[in-house]
Amino acid sequence: MRFLALTLIVHRPDPLTGVLVPTHDRFREVLDSALLAEELGFDGFGVGERHERPFLSSSPTVVLSHIAALTGRIRLFTAVTTLSLLDPVRAYEDYATLDHLSEGRLDLIIGKGNGAAQRELFDVTPEDQWERNAESYEVFRRIWRQDKVTAATRFRPPLTDAEVWPRPYQRPVRIWHGSATSRESVDLAARHGEPLFSANVTHPIEPYAELVRHYRERWEHHGHDPARITVGAGTAGILVAPTSQAAVAAYRPVFEANLAYARQSGLPVVFETLEDHVARSSALIGSPQQVVEKVHRYHEQLGHTVLHVHADAGGLPPARHRASLELFQSAVAPVLRREIPDPPFTWGPVLPATAAPVTEESTHV
Repeated sequence: MRFLALTLIVHRPDPLTGVLVPTHDRFREVLDSALLAEELGFDGFGVGERHERPFLSSSPTVVLSHIAALTGRIRLFTAVTTLSLLDPVRAYEDYATLDHLSEGRLDLIIGKGNGAAQRELFDVTPEDQWERNAESYEVFRRIWRQDKVTAATRFRPPLTDAEVWPRPYQRPVRIWHGSATSRESVDLAARHGEPLFSANVTHPIEPYAELVRHYRERWEHHGHDPARITVGAGTAGILVAPTSQAAVAAYRPVFEANLAYARQSGLPVVFETLEDHVARSSALIGSPQQVVEKVHRYHEQLGHTVLHVHADAGGLPPARHRASLELFQSAVAPVLRREIPDPPFTWGPVLPATAAPVTEESTHV
């Protein structure tokens, strides 16, 4: 199993102290989190993309490029690249450049994105968002694979023998499809035979497991090798401590502050108590043995071989958060690495010798 640390670069007052750090300092925290993730042995570091409050993740390519310059081993993930909002040509240019600067350490997780404010900002409607996402992805995918592209597009000017530079380092970049609540992203991933990354954060496991089952069904329907199926999954929080009692006690103030914030903001509340959150959400709160057992329970339903945890302290004292991640890497990750397989591909740059051939299906828009 492989492990990512991930941030959406949320920028709101600390749940416990009420202090809102300056924007500059919040970006500094992200860089420090990436350095810590590499130091502790995480396999990847992910940065989200949002274009509305309370997020500062509108430019993941810029953030990841800086992280690429500061690190040397860890793979860099987007979570997610919102292709429904982006021009696929410009998105390709940015990510191909990042791919070179990171020497092929880039993985993309793509998706339509969420949030009414960012849809309004980019003049995208709920009715056309999925169509925009699919079209942008098809064009983006072709540009990465072909030196010249012709495409009769609806949501951007058509392309005729278009050349887009720079040509990529990875041939092609590995693309995951982010999945939260709808089948469209699952169907797109299965059709192309590409990995799925389940959000697995807001609700109990059942709706996510149902989408993963649908993904597996559609994967085989399209004739792909079942042995190549790859699923990643998120988590709703992390606090690993020597005992379950210590973990729950340390996390309780954060949970209660976040619960109060959700109610004040009119956000839906799924888990009313910390005990319910620990029991039925994907949060990893407990002793190392409890966390290992929980990941196994989720693996039984999702079959995931990649797991992401929160890179941010999220209200925990920084020293407590670091100790939690250290204990995760020393007492949890080694067990899961032994007991759950890795994804069925090399965890490294996708170079021409291993690139999938261009087919009629992969070049159709």
